[in-house]
Order: sequence, then C-alpha cells, then structure tokens
Amino acid sequence: YQDPVSTYMTNIMGTVNILEAARSLNALKAIVIITSDKCYDNKEWMWGYRESEAMGGMDPYSSSKGCAELIINAYRNSFFNQASDRSVLVASVRAGNVIGGGDCAMDRILTDIVTSASNSSSVFLRSPGATRPWQHVLEPLSGYLTIGWHLLTGKREFAEAWNFGPYAENNVSVLELVKEAQKNWDKVNFDFDKGKHPHEAGSLMLDSTKAVKLLQWKPVWGFQKTVEKTISWYKYYYEKGLITTEEILNEYISDAMKKDIKWSQV
Repeated sequence: YQDPVSTYMTNIMGTVNILEAARSLNALKAIVIITSDKCYDNKEWMWGYRESEAMGGMDPYSSSKGCAELIINAYRNSFFNQASDRSVLVASVRAGNVIGGGDCAMDRILTDIVTSASNSSSVFLRSPGATRPWQHVLEPLSGYLTIGWHLLTGKREFAEAWNFGPYAENNVSVLELVKEAQKNWDKVNFDFDKGKHPHEAGSLMLDSTKAVKLLQWKPVWGFQKTVEKTISWYKYYYEKGLITTEEILNEYISDAMKKDIKWSQV
C-alpha cells in the first residue's frame, strides 16, 4: 500500500527522471508531456483557464500537476533551449476530464458508473454539483499528436504549454453526466454519498483559444455524443463481450474530416 500523497510525489519525480533521461538521448528531437487541467491554481472562476494562468492547487493531486508543469518549464529553459547542446523541443499539454471506453482506473466517475451498471447496483456521487470539462479521450489525443507533429518539423514556437479542452457546453455537473449516461444505458442508477470526503474543486474549465487559433485544432464531439460514444463502448463490452474502439475511432476521424479540422486533412 502506498498513500496518495506518496504516489503524487513519486509522479513528480517521475517527470524529473524522464527529463533527466532525455538529456542523454542524442537522437531525441521533441518531447510532449501530459499533465492535467488540475495544474492550475483554481479560483472557481466562471471562465476558462489560459496557459498563462498561475500553477497551484489546494489538494496534493493538483499541486503535483502544478509542480510537474514548473519542472517542465525549468528543464525547457535550462537544458533544452537554443543556447544549449541539447536543443530538444519540449511541450506540456493539459486536457479536461477525459472519458472514453476502456478506462478501468479507480475513483473515476465514468468507470464507477459503468461498473455499477454492469452489476445492477448504484453509483454513489460524492460531489453531484461539481462541474467538469468532460471530453472524449480522442479529443486531447488529436491535440497531443498535432503538437508532436509540429515539434518534429522544428517549430520552436510550439514548444510551450497547451490546453486541449472541450466546448463550453461540455462543462456540466457530475449529476448531469450521470443522467446523460442513463439515456444511453438504462442500467445506470445513482445515489448520493453524504459522507465526508477530501476537498474537490467545485468548478473547472479550460480556455483552448490558443490551440484553436495557432493549431487550427478544435473539439469534434459535443457533450451528448461524447457520453453516447463512451457509454456505448462499455455497454457493448459488458453485454456482448465486444470492443468497439476501432469503430469509434473511425467515426471520430470521419466527423473531424467533415468539419475540415486541420489534422484530419493531412
């Protein structure tokens, strides 16, 4: 057993170790490191956080992500700059609350929803009123790959921090998320957990204007389709033993092409 605080500290040092190892790789051209939208010093604002906002966090997890971002920036400026012998392009990327088929991690709301549905029990909601920027996992992945593509072409101006968040309509409460899941799978049931729990942010949203303007990136799916595709993956898996990842990926790419999103046209 390892307590959560020790786990977060290990994650911070993991970022340091990766960057230290990168310094010795002569053929390395670019690094893309994924942190989290929780890296921001959350003021419970009604607007989205931009890449220039302060890092921080009231809980160990958020603080660890803010620390990771500070470490990345320090290595970028100290060891991977144009004046150094290792001119590697380093970017950090931040997503919203990512959901999608195949996620079996503990203490994640979508995993809890579908696990309870699969065994005909109820999911207990700790913070039903908390709002989060829900997005399908393919959304930020398309952004991460776009950043990597630009870095590999030597575009130093892209070696910085980037947000890849969903549309504003996707920023809804946990309760709304569960109710939307119910529309797609009638076995989804919920109840309220009235016990005491560690601090959780009440509201959080990303501003992805930078990625939209400079990368011509934008989300493909709105909230309803995001939940539909996520729940359908689990429903097929639990009820029919089928994995529909490839079909969902192909549909996502097709929808991106219809919207003329730059990465889909390459």
